[in-house]
Amino acid sequence: MLRALIPPASFALLAACASDPTVYPSLAPRPVEKLGFAEPATPPPAPAAQDPALDAKLIAVTARGDAAARDFDRATARAATLTRAARGAKVGSDAWIAAQTAIADLDALRSSYGDTVGALDDLASTRAAALQPAYPALEQALAAARAAAEAQTARIHALAGALPGA
Repeated sequence: MLRALIPPASFALLAACASDPTVYPSLAPRPVEKLGFAEPATPPPAPAAQDPALDAKLIAVTARGDAAARDFDRATARAATLTRAARGAKVGSDAWIAAQTAIADLDALRSSYGDTVGALDDLASTRAAALQPAYPALEQALAAARAAAEAQTARIHALAGALPGA
């Protein structure tokens, strides 16, 4: 009886392997392949909610920065006057030393303004670390502080370059 069952079972297995050899899968692009590799569009970030505590910190930091900028501007006028006076002087003369000292004072004042930039950077990085959205007032204050710091650096370099022996 076992022999009678073997041939029909083997025919069933062989029939499963037999297929039409002329039918191949399509080489046309599939729908998913038509999508491309571009990044999906992301929605714009939600606007940041008002943060009174951050606004108060911004006011305090920018007030310190404004005071430091005013001090720098006053010292810049003095250093420019001394630099003009030292243009024809020899390196190491009293006029040259006075101008160099005034430029060194500018460097110290620029450093105190740099504390403002650092404080604003800290506020921005704290927000970023907490995965909070960008705060427009903070971003504007930080951009303005960085631009002012670069302008101060450029002014110092211009004054130092105008001295003899530079």
